[in-house]
Amino acid sequence: MTSGDIAVLANPRAGRGRHRDLLPGVVQRLGAAGLPVRLLEAHSSEDAEKACHRAVADGAAALVAVGGDGTVHQALQSAATRPVGFGVVPAGTGNDFAAGTGVPADPLAAASAIADALLAGRHRPIDLARAVGTDGEPRWFGAVLAAGFDAIVNERANRMRWPRGPRRYDLAIVLEMVTVRPRVYALELDGADHGFEGTLVAIGNCPSYGGGLRIVPDADPADGLLDVLIAAPLSRWAMTRLKPRLRRGTHVTDPLVRTFRAKQVRLHADDIIAYADGERIGPLPMEITCVPGALRLLV
Repeated sequence: MTSGDIAVLANPRAGRGRHRDLLPGVVQRLGAAGLPVRLLEAHSSEDAEKACHRAVADGAAALVAVGGDGTVHQALQSAATRPVGFGVVPAGTGNDFAAGTGVPADPLAAASAIADALLAGRHRPIDLARAVGTDGEPRWFGAVLAAGFDAIVNERANRMRWPRGPRRYDLAIVLEMVTVRPRVYALELDGADHGFEGTLVAIGNCPSYGGGLRIVPDADPADGLLDVLIAAPLSRWAMTRLKPRLRRGTHVTDPLVRTFRAKQVRLHADDIIAYADGERIGPLPMEITCVPGALRLLV
């Protein structure tokens, strides 16, 4: 049994509001650990990260993210490499980090597992990736960093004011497919040059992104390595052909796709904004490093 409280970062808009009424039950389940449960107040992403940093600095026994990968990403920034338990209650659209680390898919079951872990004084060491860009500030991510066609689509979707919801992303895909072109990438894996011209780049600590697309299907968040996927220049037809295979992870057998494992990745291409855990983290160039056991996951 540990001391301190359980600080909870909850996103009521996660999962398009499907779990809006879930929070009271989650708080009740977390309370079974015998510790005070405190909801963190935040009205923006910046507020959320600051609230998490304060909670950890104040000695919270656990930091719990209730939401999707974006909420997890915000909370990771203060929990990485710190002696605080980290819990995830999957209540988002994708929940890729939760799925990749063995968190129960049912939110209330996940909350109960966090309480049980606190009572037993146990945690599971989980790797995280640290990305450092041109500003020199590290950003931690738990699932996948995208720096190819998928990142370009995300950037376009974020600039669009219409339509709302997932249709905006679908439209961004269609618009980018019209002008899809390969990019020249400088890629260095543990000091070895693997520069290439291509369309897709993904660097994964966990196997999936985008709500279950197994882009790096063999990624293991406890092996001390990052899984890296690149794809040669893909035509619109080739991309359409590969897309259904992403959910099964069988696209990695395609001759246009290559995969690697590395502890440290250096990546650069002109005019590419990287996204990690679905969040915009900044322009390339970027150095990404796997930090073994950087997170104390309560599960």
